[in-house]
Amino acid sequence: MLKVWAAKNAPGIGLSVVIAISALLLQGAETKLLGQPVIEGLVIAILLGMIIRTFWNVSSHFQPGVGFSSKHVLHFAIVLLGITIDLPSLLKAGPVMLIAVIAVVFMSIFASSQIGRLFGLNPKLAILVACGNSICGNSAIAAIAPVIGAEKKDIASSIALTAVLGVVVVLTLPLLISMVGLSFYQYGVLAGMTVSAVPQVIAATYPVSIISGDIGTLVKLVRVLMLGPVMVFFALRFRQSSVAAPRAAKFSLTQFVPWFIIGFVTMATIRSLGLIPTTVTDPLREVYRGLTVVAMSALGLTVDIRVIHEVGRPVALAVIGSLLLLIAVSLVLIKVFGIAGV
Repeated sequence: MLKVWAAKNAPGIGLSVVIAISALLLQGAETKLLGQPVIEGLVIAILLGMIIRTFWNVSSHFQPGVGFSSKHVLHFAIVLLGITIDLPSLLKAGPVMLIAVIAVVFMSIFASSQIGRLFGLNPKLAILVACGNSICGNSAIAAIAPVIGAEKKDIASSIALTAVLGVVVVLTLPLLISMVGLSFYQYGVLAGMTVSAVPQVIAATYPVSIISGDIGTLVKLVRVLMLGPVMVFFALRFRQSSVAAPRAAKFSLTQFVPWFIIGFVTMATIRSLGLIPTTVTDPLREVYRGLTVVAMSALGLTVDIRVIHEVGRPVALAVIGSLLLLIAVSLVLIKVFGIAGV
């Protein structure tokens, strides 16, 4: 079994590792030339993967390993990240943070679906776009689609634009730090509330600062947990649908609470209780970073820049409008709730 698995996944994993090493070498070159990396290895890995994917159609020979790296390697890295995070210092905002995250998710889903309808999207496609931007990108779209009985073409178009736009956000969101006057903690909260996918949150925050990355990842994982209540809401709303109803019975606990979130919370709790020596956390953080760069490389290999030309303008406008609204709402709530960190 192990030989079969290795033969199937090794090419894609190897390609992801090679890209990751190249990204880290380029980051090292930046450090030598400029004193510090202008573009961090995480972002370089995504860009290299995207360039390769755009100009070279990754064959089916590589796809299983690329899929494994972009999903399972990242999930394991997130579990390790829990060991390095000091929850008490990050949660000093108390229940305010949780309330803000819940408010952002539900306000954004409602408003974004209306934006989609405004641009002429059918109701189900508008919901997919809204949930993709508001919760966790492609994962949310894939989870909500069978609940509402969405068509395959709607799923494909919403995933394509959300994925590409997510990478654009990774590269541009840090500009808001100086433009709006955010602290690193506040920026982490903003990224966690707005960036669609977990790896993209990581790429958008850790190059800025460790505190931004830690709080951004934590807020993002709390946001991912909202997928469960949202799925229940739409399952009830579309319970009369002949397509969605039979599939709703297949839901399992792991669809509501992904295993890597359980692992992350468990490890963070163990660390916060003082059961893990501080001498262990720094090496584990480096392991986490290495695994994450590999996952970023694989993520880039799944995004083709050319998909922008393959989807309609209404979908593109709806995705962009939804994202801008989410950023605006998040900034307002950060100010209104007085989220300032430490």
